[in-house]
Amino acid sequence: MKTSLSSALKTPLKASVCAVLLASASSAFAQSSVQLYGQVDEWVGSQKFPGGQASAVVSGGGMSTSFWGLKGAEDLGGGYKAIFALEGFFLAQNGQYGRFTGDTMFSRNAYVGVESPYGTLTAGRLTTELFVSTILFNPFVDSYVFSPMIKQTYLGLGTFPTYTTDQGVTGDSGWSNAVQYASPNFNGLSMSAMYALGNTTQNGAKKWSGQVLYFHGPFAATAVYQYVNFNNVPGDLGSFETSGVPGLRSQSVAQAGVSYDLKFVKLYGQYMYTYNNQQVTSWHVNTGQGGVTVPFGPGSVMASFAWSRNGGGSNQTRQTAALGYDYPLSKRTDVYAAYMYDKITGQSSGNTYGGGLRMKF
Repeated sequence: MKTSLSSALKTPLKASVCAVLLASASSAFAQSSVQLYGQVDEWVGSQKFPGGQASAVVSGGGMSTSFWGLKGAEDLGGGYKAIFALEGFFLAQNGQYGRFTGDTMFSRNAYVGVESPYGTLTAGRLTTELFVSTILFNPFVDSYVFSPMIKQTYLGLGTFPTYTTDQGVTGDSGWSNAVQYASPNFNGLSMSAMYALGNTTQNGAKKWSGQVLYFHGPFAATAVYQYVNFNNVPGDLGSFETSGVPGLRSQSVAQAGVSYDLKFVKLYGQYMYTYNNQQVTSWHVNTGQGGVTVPFGPGSVMASFAWSRNGGGSNQTRQTAALGYDYPLSKRTDVYAAYMYDKITGQSSGNTYGGGLRMKF
């Protein structure tokens, strides 16, 4: 049987063309990207915690905690994407990673997941839904130094000996060993749910939450619920002796928030109910926050007041007020100055003031 020269040439040519087409199709369905991003925030001023002593400081995270991150996505075709993120906090004032000594390297986020037309599923260490709702509906956003709502939510129960109070939220602003589902956006409405395990034989150790967010024109609202029965490791809630609350078994938190942008002023409001279940008894805390941002020149004035009151427990009242101004030097760089007053029943008042520079990349 004879084979013509043209047929002999066509066969490898067809194979080569098919290989090129397959490679092209493969690359089309596997497009990927990786992005480096983050921010550095440093401030100089004076800081005095309630019941403490004033000290001059050069510190990090005046308006936002410094962090860096890597995230990427790969197109899987059909509207599906594989995604990942690795994000770590750091202290620019001394080069230490984390938010404090002993913090993990990627304590902000560390996850893999899949995006689809039906929502996004992620697993790993994840920013909590309560934290997201807290920062979106107060004028000072995520400032652990100057935001009254952040102070009263995350700096209190079991955090520092400086804060001798049984108010506040446990469970951190990020959960490890967690899985989250986030729905698509339906005309400004989105929902999400998160579940975290203790990863031990104590299968009852768990954290879970659910959140609803709504954005429509100048109006926005949120509702979130969170339950935890351990902080960092199973069984550690009973060790909050520094706050005078040994034997804490679980904590439930419900929070609602709204904002409305009138252009000449943006209004913020939040309410949070915290229920603490102790072995001997239980107590609850009511927290409210109101605030505004007002355009002034190229920047904006920020003002916020938060108030908390125990029902049972230590029967404390906490009042925190802050006033600040943020001035943008460019799209990625801003300078700010702020003052905060913080008062807890039975303790001398706290006062923090200073100015700083924040750069995003």
